[in-house]
Amino acid sequence: MLTKRLIACFDVINGMVTKANQFQNNIDIEDVTSVARKVYDMQIDEIIFYDILASAEKRKIDIKMVEKVAAEVFVPFTVGGGIKDAADMFEVLKAGAEKISVDSMAVRNPMIISEGAREFGSQCIVLSMQVKKVGKSDKIPSGYEIAIDGARVFTGMDAIEWAKRGESLGAGEIVVNSIDNDGTHQGYDIDITDMICQNVGIPVIASGGAGKLEHLYEVFTETGASAGIISSMLYSPKIARNYTVREIKEYLSGRGVHVRQYI
Repeated sequence: MLTKRLIACFDVINGMVTKANQFQNNIDIEDVTSVARKVYDMQIDEIIFYDILASAEKRKIDIKMVEKVAAEVFVPFTVGGGIKDAADMFEVLKAGAEKISVDSMAVRNPMIISEGAREFGSQCIVLSMQVKKVGKSDKIPSGYEIAIDGARVFTGMDAIEWAKRGESLGAGEIVVNSIDNDGTHQGYDIDITDMICQNVGIPVIASGGAGKLEHLYEVFTETGASAGIISSMLYSPKIARNYTVREIKEYLSGRGVHVRQYI
C-alpha cells in the first residue's frame, strides 16, 4: 500500500506566507522562513512554495527567498511562480528546490513541461492546476475549467484534458487546486480530484478546502489522491482550530490510512 503524504503549501507575497479565500482577500500570516521551520519541525512530509504574484507581475521568482526556505527544511521541497524555461528551473533547483511547479506559464507554453522533464526528469516537474466548477458543456465536458494568474483569467480549457496533456508532455505529478473550495475549510473537491486520478497514471495532490481531519480521510479513501495539502489546518488563523502533523497522522493511521509514521 502506498504511503499518503501530507504537504504544507505556502502562498508567498513579499516574503510573507498568506492565506486567501477562493484565491482572494489574502491576509499575511508570518515570514515564510519561520513558517517553513515550524512545519518542518512538526515532521511534515513535503513543502510546496508558490511565489504567487510572479507570473501575474511577469517577473522571475525570488531566488533569495527560495534559498532561505531551503536552508530551513530537509524534506522534498517544490517551488513555483514565474518560471519560464529550463534556465529558470535550473536556478531554482540550484537554490535548493527538489521539484519545479509550473501553472500559468505551462498553459501559455505547454512545452515548458517537456523541456523541464527532458532536462531534469519527469519526477522533477509538477503541473499545478487551478480548477473551477463551471458546468458541463461541449467545450468543458468535465464541467471544470482551468484558470491562470491566481484564478483571475479563465482559459476555456477542460481540466481533465489539460491533466492528460500535462502527463503526456512529461509532468511527473499534478496538483489539483480547487478555486471553489480554496480557503473554505469545507473539504476538498472530491469530484474533480477523483476524475483526474482516474484519467492519469501519475500521482495527484489534492488542494483547496481541508479544514478537518475527516476531510483528509475522505480524500484518501474516496479518490486516488496520493497526497493532500493541509496548510490551513497547520497555521491559518481563519480556521476553527489548528492541528499538529502528529495529530493528523495518528488520526489517519487509526482509521487505516497508510501514512509515514511520526518519529
